[in-house]
Amino acid sequence: MLLCPGELTCLIFEEGTGLVLHILATLSSMAILPLFILILIAPSSSNAQWPPSPGYWPSSRFRSMSFYQGYRNLWGYSHQRVDPNALTIWLDSTSGSGFKSVKPFRSGYFGASVKLQPGYTAGVITAFYLSNNEAHPGFHDEVDIEFLGTTFGKPYTLQTNVYIRGSGDGRIIGREMKFHLWFDPTKNFHHYAILWSPKEIIFLVDDVPIRRYPRKSAATFPLRPMWVYGSIWDASSWATEEGKYKADYRYQPFVASYTNFKAAGCSAYSPAWCRPVSASPFRSGGLTRQQYRTMRWVQRYHMVYNYCKDYKRDHSLTPECRR
Repeated sequence: MLLCPGELTCLIFEEGTGLVLHILATLSSMAILPLFILILIAPSSSNAQWPPSPGYWPSSRFRSMSFYQGYRNLWGYSHQRVDPNALTIWLDSTSGSGFKSVKPFRSGYFGASVKLQPGYTAGVITAFYLSNNEAHPGFHDEVDIEFLGTTFGKPYTLQTNVYIRGSGDGRIIGREMKFHLWFDPTKNFHHYAILWSPKEIIFLVDDVPIRRYPRKSAATFPLRPMWVYGSIWDASSWATEEGKYKADYRYQPFVASYTNFKAAGCSAYSPAWCRPVSASPFRSGGLTRQQYRTMRWVQRYHMVYNYCKDYKRDHSLTPECRR
């Protein structure tokens, strides 16, 4: 950056650091000295809202697939369009749409790049998740990435959630952590993923880990095979500010696009010796120190709700919060 305050001096700065590289002219007036000092000490804000690098990119380890290589329409067929490189689904006053993986998995890495609709989307849920609801109705497991629609001028909320053995049926016992993303998810595609192994569940956004849910007991961890799902639907009763704002079909259709599908790991039909995948360079799983630092940064600056910190919740129902 070239800084020339009047005709008194001219300085060259390295963009984003404030480091003086070369002084082309000597300061000839003490009047600009306070400005000079302020520029030197002021922190750069060019990358202040972006997380530090995780140092490892697990999505690069898994091959992308087309929609029909791994998925099929589940419902709302007329509200779904498959292009060579993407799937588009939408919600209007007549229906939403959903899809499901061809096979169930007992562990693996599951991801997709998603682009959301801008503007008024209150009451609308766009989801990418794991579930065995059809195999175990009324007593199912589920691992969610959900985008909660919003009103004009407010950001989407990304909600992560885990249900175990019916805690998502009847009397709901959610394990929600919610985030406001460090980018606008309506501008471009971004990659969202769930890594599920017998030891942990890790949620990732563009390979940045945002949440790790470890297995602390069989009672608080999903272990039965699950399928991969995606959907868009009307959840006006709770999705936006606890149901304050509803879906408004004057703004229909509500559209979501998915591409860069990834689903790799141990299917329910894999041999017993199939090794679970990892989100880190460690074959045993877990995260590196750098990944943990990045995750803590995201949770410090972008997490807006943590069920374990909610004093209104009955934490006897979520014993993992006490450990």
